[in-house]
Amino acid sequence: MAGKITKRRVDAAKPDETLWDSVLPGFGLRVFASGARSYVLKYRRGSVQRWFTIGRHGVWTPEQARKEAKRLIGRIEEGADPARDKALDRNAETLEAFAERYLEDYSRAFKKPSSAGDDAANLKNHIIPALGRLNLKDITRSDIKDFHLSMKATPYAANRCRALLSHMFKKAEAWGVRPDGSNPTLHVEKFKEKSRDRHLSARELRRLGRVMRVLDKSERWPYEVAAIRLLLFTGARLNEILSLRWEHVDFQARLLRLPDSKTGEKTIALAAPALELLSNLPRQDKNPHVICGRKKGAHLVNLQKPWRRIRKAALLDDVRLHDLRHSFASVAAAGGQSLPLIGSLLGHKQPQTTQRYAHFADDPRLTAADATANAIFANLGGKSGEIVALKKA
Repeated sequence: MAGKITKRRVDAAKPDETLWDSVLPGFGLRVFASGARSYVLKYRRGSVQRWFTIGRHGVWTPEQARKEAKRLIGRIEEGADPARDKALDRNAETLEAFAERYLEDYSRAFKKPSSAGDDAANLKNHIIPALGRLNLKDITRSDIKDFHLSMKATPYAANRCRALLSHMFKKAEAWGVRPDGSNPTLHVEKFKEKSRDRHLSARELRRLGRVMRVLDKSERWPYEVAAIRLLLFTGARLNEILSLRWEHVDFQARLLRLPDSKTGEKTIALAAPALELLSNLPRQDKNPHVICGRKKGAHLVNLQKPWRRIRKAALLDDVRLHDLRHSFASVAAAGGQSLPLIGSLLGHKQPQTTQRYAHFADDPRLTAADATANAIFANLGGKSGEIVALKKA
């Protein structure tokens, strides 16, 4: 599609689309399936067509990228070959430089935004400070082992970083930066990860409920408190609630229809407390998201900061947001719901349960969701000393 590349055209571009600039031939914008956008320059050296990636939209504006493309065209006319030069430079590429290329050309292009965000965070907070200055070709198994051991106090994070490095070196081999079979993460053993099963008791739910009711009266953090309640009432994952759009809410069928959750397409049963919350939650003009953030048109990104203050006030300092999902499951189990049905409510992709419930009617899930969320709702708002028991559905 031709026409001058402007911010409006860039924002309106669809996945898997390439825009070409009518002002500067060869200058364009590639939109990947993930929605990531990169400015490119297409040119010829003799009979060979070359592609050069200028940079990601957001880091570069259309005007800045066009100016850089014009500069590169000037160099090409003088005999330079930017794509070849970039490839040669990679022979001395540091891990930090390769990490940016990995994020640009793979992670942001092919992974879900949440996964790409995790990659960027692990690189910034852990990997780059420790290994970023090393030449990519010179990194050894000993380097990876020492780095992994340095994170032994946080085994889960250490293992995630090891997995990310493993895939980065796999890509380095595929892209010709390192020789085949040279992945230095091989034989670096993962730490054992202790499973954590923390869930809220009825007493703890009441404390949390009291804190949230105080916030309701003060009208502070309305979307943050709504997100916490939805986590409790649905058993959904944090990102599923934060990125939820109104178009995903099917009030008639009492379902959240998530097109792209961690486990693919997914539906979540909506119990009466969740439906009531969603029905009463204020909607913002020109914002498609249920849980609105501070930026216009965006969803809430960080629930951790308000959650830390809320849990402290409720004397729940050791409770993570993900533990609210565990709490939903534990209340369901205490109420006699079957494990396969709980797995269905949570969207687990266990083969033995997925096949059995592939064509399961929604009614049993809604019954179980109602019983579970109603018990949580009652405990959140119950009087002191009142424990609400679940009846078997």
